[in-house]
Amino acid sequence: MSRHDPALGTDGVPKTFCDLTQSWSEVGGGVRTYLLHKRRHILESTPHRHLLIIPGAEDKVVEEGRATTVTIASRHIPGSPNYRMMLRNGAVRAALERFQPDLIECQDAYNLPWAAIAHRKAHPHVALAAAYMTDFPTVYVERPLGKFVGKRIAAALGRLCYRYCGQLYRRFDAVFALSENGGATKLRSLGIDPVDIIGLGVEVGEFGPDRRDEHVRRRLGLQPDQPLLIYVGRLDIEKRPDVVVEAFRRLPRDLGAKLVLIGEGPLREDIAALGDERIIMPGYLRDRAELAKWLGSADVYVSAMPNETFGVSIVEAQASGLPVVGVAAGAMIDRVSRETGRLGPVGDSAAMADNILDILAGDRSQLRRAACDTARKFSWDQSMEALFTRLYPAAFARRSGAAIAPPAVAPATLAKA
Repeated sequence: MSRHDPALGTDGVPKTFCDLTQSWSEVGGGVRTYLLHKRRHILESTPHRHLLIIPGAEDKVVEEGRATTVTIASRHIPGSPNYRMMLRNGAVRAALERFQPDLIECQDAYNLPWAAIAHRKAHPHVALAAAYMTDFPTVYVERPLGKFVGKRIAAALGRLCYRYCGQLYRRFDAVFALSENGGATKLRSLGIDPVDIIGLGVEVGEFGPDRRDEHVRRRLGLQPDQPLLIYVGRLDIEKRPDVVVEAFRRLPRDLGAKLVLIGEGPLREDIAALGDERIIMPGYLRDRAELAKWLGSADVYVSAMPNETFGVSIVEAQASGLPVVGVAAGAMIDRVSRETGRLGPVGDSAAMADNILDILAGDRSQLRRAACDTARKFSWDQSMEALFTRLYPAAFARRSGAAIAPPAVAPATLAKA
């Protein structure tokens, strides 16, 4: 970017952009991918600096030119071995105090945003931005607790968490969701205004129908007329691969279909215990070329995740030319149309099976073309441009106005904010 980069602000001095997140995994994940692309963009296309504060096995600071990574020693989250819970807000605030970022972006809504808010109280010029990456009141509160306290109490707790989100995010200078139905509509209903929409990027060039590999299909014992269904993601209750498996097992056996589940998670053992030789689980794939080969060799992408905030795997599947069978909820509403797939009720494996059969009986060549056209709408260049020429300048402008505006309430009230 040039010296006229709007994110530089009015003084023309390069800024330090900080990302502060719990949602960091060394084996992948949407937030990690987003942050690595942002770092690359900052270093290659701007004069700015990047500060990344993440959980890890030990306290550590790595400074590499304009890129600094601060790791805060944190324990693993029970049942989620690839993620850690960073609870040491004091250590986070010490890192913020040491490196003095100009803007802090938070990708989750738990304790870490309060460390950023506390830092901003001591340094009023610091702008705060928030990304609504996970629909946590439903995914992590209402749905899992419903099994233990009942749906009515769980729903009430979910509403309480949404109210908390409203109170939290109204303290930020800029807020964005990844899609309209994957967060923006909900945030606006909570009184947060404005809410920008900035989708994630997808390396669509890595995927395509031309990645189809007949060797993959032959290894699975598939004839050209036998359909291969595929799912990519964690094998846990949040992603609902169990519904995908139930839908697959409802398909007529004489269809000759097979299902590939790419990923790891606590439901893997339950699925394996079914003893269904038609279900293949190759595990988590680090090699993107290998993933592209699996996607390109499949015929239909299937997902039952009702709370996608963006749907990276959906777009990667579409870039591979796959029609998508999913559920009419979250970001899938924004990603999948009748021209590119079918959506059914949440948790309804029978409806999902019917939609799979409908796709298999339709004009898949037309669906393939429409899917590829849809995927081309997303790129990391577009995402970064939206951040650095629209969202961040708006956050700086709002913070500048807040810093110079006279107090609208009594100081005692401000102290409690």
